[in-house]
Amino acid sequence: MNDSGALLPWLVIRQDDNGNRYRVGRYPTRAEAQKVVDSLDDRGHKQLYWVERIGQNATTMN
Repeated sequence: MNDSGALLPWLVIRQDDNGNRYRVGRYPTRAEAQKVVDSLDDRGHKQLYWVERIGQNATTMN
């Protein structure tokens, strides 16, 4: 893991209706990442959003 991964280990991921996944952003704490997810959900976006920690998923995000 590089230095930025250590400083910003929490990802917000979006999945669209076709199953494509995108990294929305990276955050230093889970709480900050969850605030972004909650904000996007509150706006009524139809995509699925969630928080992941770098290195915990099997899919690599570019």
